[in-house]
Amino acid sequence: MPQTLSTSDMVTPGNLSPVPAEPTDGEQARQPLLDGAPSSASLETLIQHLVPTADYYPEKAYIFTFLLSSRLFIEPQELLARVCHLCIEQQELDKPVLDKAQVRKFGTKLLQLLAEWTETFPRDFQEESAIGHLKDVAGRIAPCDEAYRKRMQQLLQALHQRLAALGQGPEGLVGANKPISYRTKPPAAIHRELLGVCSDPYTLAQQLTHVELVSRPAPPSPQTRTGAWCFPTAKSEPEPKHCVFCPRNKRSAD
Repeated sequence: MPQTLSTSDMVTPGNLSPVPAEPTDGEQARQPLLDGAPSSASLETLIQHLVPTADYYPEKAYIFTFLLSSRLFIEPQELLARVCHLCIEQQELDKPVLDKAQVRKFGTKLLQLLAEWTETFPRDFQEESAIGHLKDVAGRIAPCDEAYRKRMQQLLQALHQRLAALGQGPEGLVGANKPISYRTKPPAAIHRELLGVCSDPYTLAQQLTHVELVSRPAPPSPQTRTGAWCFPTAKSEPEPKHCVFCPRNKRSAD
């Protein structure tokens, strides 16, 4: 019978009641799912769910939600290092001879994940070590398809431009004349434009995140980002050794 861990060993953000122990390999398939993604799991399991394979790519909403919320438990640079390590390990990219057909199917999904990550959270790649991880994993898949090298160069160029825009503040990101033109428009017109740009909750969440990132001189801390839904435990309790992430589902939203 699996042992139940205490709240000092495992925590669910927004709900501090004890949760079941991490499932074994045989139990992994029976995890509670939310639109195809784990609704509650250990940090390691959630990182694994982020890593693409030749036949699997994580849901777009899961990528955004986990990349935003996981920084409460792990630094983005460390998360990137672990994702790249898992990719190399699972696809055997450190072998002298690669399965080119397999790597071609995997490489497209990997570059797609990195493109979404760099576009949504460019500040995660300010450190030279983060750029090093990108170049390393791209260099391992490039021999199977030279197009990967070109796509990575385009990705890095777009990343540098985005980081430069972030350094200029909101005006540099959206265009110097944008705030002025918005102030001259009636509220109804602005409202219609907002609905046109953010027609679904996912896009709106992304745009609000961009506003938060560029409105501060420094990136907001994990506690600031997640303080609205993650409540501290009692002062006497030690820091959790294992953490789990539980995205809000439709029932809890109701």
